[in-house]
Amino acid sequence: MLASFARIIGFLTMTAGALGAVLLGAGFCWFTLTIPTEEVMLDRSADGIVVLTGAAARIPDAIELLATERGKRLLISGVNRDTRAREIARLTPVYSKYFTCCIDLDRSALNTFGNALETKRWTRDHNFSSLIVVTSNWHMPRAMAELEHQLPEVTLISFPVISPKMKDQPWWSNLEAVRLLFAEYLKYLFALARMRLDTDSP
Repeated sequence: MLASFARIIGFLTMTAGALGAVLLGAGFCWFTLTIPTEEVMLDRSADGIVVLTGAAARIPDAIELLATERGKRLLISGVNRDTRAREIARLTPVYSKYFTCCIDLDRSALNTFGNALETKRWTRDHNFSSLIVVTSNWHMPRAMAELEHQLPEVTLISFPVISPKMKDQPWWSNLEAVRLLFAEYLKYLFALARMRLDTDSP
């Protein structure tokens, strides 16, 4: 009797594990399809621009959007505490003048959740109702989810920066890119679960 019961439990456990693996794999495939693979041409402007730090190419692209009047101000979120504004300005010397008038640095955010919180504070301080969001293409789904959760009343426009790892060859042919995307997928799932339990945010 006990042996039969143990076999049933074992079978159900294996079935649940296999089903979970299938669902996880299917979800990962869906997640990769949501990742932008091409640069976008913006056909509209917004009140503000926010760039989430991480990859070097993100900041110059965001500053260029500001210089072409796609937004009134730019927030660079997640800047290292030891990094000075003049160091960032060297990335786009032709646009360095904007650091004295229209660029704000957030040094408190340590992750995407922190980026969203600081962006909410900055957006409300300036009474903005629309934002252009600049980050790497693989990071965009989680970034948009976090920002939409914190700023449900604000219009968000994504501006993905295509990662070099996905620009030259398909991601599935690059083991490093596969690992990066799967890790990001797990972070995305965790963020969604956390947001479902977060009753204090809007």
